[in-house]
Amino acid sequence: MDNSRLFLFAALVFVGMLMWQQWQADYGPQPVVSSEAGSVEVSPGQQSDIITDDLPDQAEGISGSAVATGTGDDGTTATAAAQQLVRVDTDVVQALIDTRGGVLRSLKLKKYPTSLEQPDDWLELVHSDSDSAHILQSGLRDKESRAPTHHSFYRAERLQYQMADGQDELVVPLRWSQDGIEVTKSYYFRRGDYLIDVDHRIVNQSEQDWLGSEYRQIQRTRPLETSRLLYTYTGSVYYNEVTKYEKVDFDDMEDEQVKLDSNGGWIAMIQHYFLSAWIPGQEDQNLIYTIANTKRNPSTYTIGLRSQNLLVPSGAEGEFSSQMFVGPKIVKRLEEISPGLDLTVDYGVLTFLSKPLYWLLDWYHGFVGNWGVAIILLTLTVKAVFYKLSETSYRSMAKMRKVSPRLKTLKERYGDDRQKMNQAMMELYKTEKINPMGGCLPIMVQIPVFIALYWALLESVDLRQAPFIFWIKDLSVMDPFFVLPIVMGVSMAIQQKLNPPPPDPIQAKIMMALPFVFTFFFAFFPAGLVLYWVINNVLSIAQQWVITKRIEAAAK
Repeated sequence: MDNSRLFLFAALVFVGMLMWQQWQADYGPQPVVSSEAGSVEVSPGQQSDIITDDLPDQAEGISGSAVATGTGDDGTTATAAAQQLVRVDTDVVQALIDTRGGVLRSLKLKKYPTSLEQPDDWLELVHSDSDSAHILQSGLRDKESRAPTHHSFYRAERLQYQMADGQDELVVPLRWSQDGIEVTKSYYFRRGDYLIDVDHRIVNQSEQDWLGSEYRQIQRTRPLETSRLLYTYTGSVYYNEVTKYEKVDFDDMEDEQVKLDSNGGWIAMIQHYFLSAWIPGQEDQNLIYTIANTKRNPSTYTIGLRSQNLLVPSGAEGEFSSQMFVGPKIVKRLEEISPGLDLTVDYGVLTFLSKPLYWLLDWYHGFVGNWGVAIILLTLTVKAVFYKLSETSYRSMAKMRKVSPRLKTLKERYGDDRQKMNQAMMELYKTEKINPMGGCLPIMVQIPVFIALYWALLESVDLRQAPFIFWIKDLSVMDPFFVLPIVMGVSMAIQQKLNPPPPDPIQAKIMMALPFVFTFFFAFFPAGLVLYWVINNVLSIAQQWVITKRIEAAAK
């Protein structure tokens, strides 16, 4: 098996993967958007909850259909007219908390605009619209329905909170009461951080003991748009010390409900570059559950945590505490928050290779301050590590190139008699001391590393809207003038000229077409990924050219 055949096989696999992803984007499961009665419109003044009454079952078989209705201190029943939105501004987020359920209904990331052209249009990671939703909910459940769920109404002290200069923490309390049970739900926002503490404090002033649990859940719809060329996972995941990191995609939720006892861990909804997560106390026992509601348009998917019951005797107080993270997949910060949370930076099966490659990329960036230059330095490092293996491969290819005219003569001599042709080829290889696998094995060893580097670059939020040079203002989007894809295509064509030509004319024509095919596909790839391939190709050409010249000079 010569190197050209290996390259052809790898190229066809890669193109096949892209075609499969394109098919999934065009014909795979898509979100259903309906304009019929049953879809819910959202007005700016008062947003309605498009999510159904999805509540986890309480311990001891409490039905999820019961919804508690809160009453104010004046004894009047809260109504939809009491629904308000509390706005919270910190240095890094702008959030809207709904007094109905104390739900985090919107959260915008101030340091992550939707595009470079609109720096003040911040990415709204948490949102609630008529055709799309991604919201974080929490509430309490008890036997007597004396607990606020995410459908109950709270009272807000203020409707506007602004983190002042020099202020490190901003507390947003919401209050609910019924039948002598008072609950204060508080959000704690911190300066420069996407980690938010959430507490439920219960004061039992009734004559009966209160026994209940806390639930925390993330609900979202399927994404309205998916990448046509670059697949990244969007869906729910969970982690604990027993099962480790597990994905539960939207189709899995429809097929089977998850119910899993867990100690510590966390749950999350992840997408490219960003995530939302609930992190309980790492010593707490919880039930991880999922709920798929396909009877709504659009369908909603929930992953949640339900705590063990907490007993609050009459005249006593109790508290539930959790944390939520809503923000970018910054590896260092995720590692600090909870074990395994950094796995949401989804490198796939090659995580053990991608993580150290990303660490090295980040280390280089710390020196040069430019992510494009860091990619170049990382590619140089990887090529240096595999220099000897590449040298072995290129030497084998140079020898194959040297004997290619004699191979062509053998093909003409034996015609379609493949048995004699193969015997003659093996004799030639033996005489010239050529190992036909010598060009394949070193490259096959390197393939997993290069794939891991591909995923490290694809999953790095640091490349989002990161400039390189001149016309490349964002390494996470395609080259606007297609300079890098064209250079990459040219470099592939040059590499083919240095390789021994395939003996099969059909294979040779396919190989000649590959640079054009790859140029077309890579034209829509993020510039950071194309930059990596360009630098890798240029270095390979330089190394292969030097070795080929040495072989040819020695033969004279």
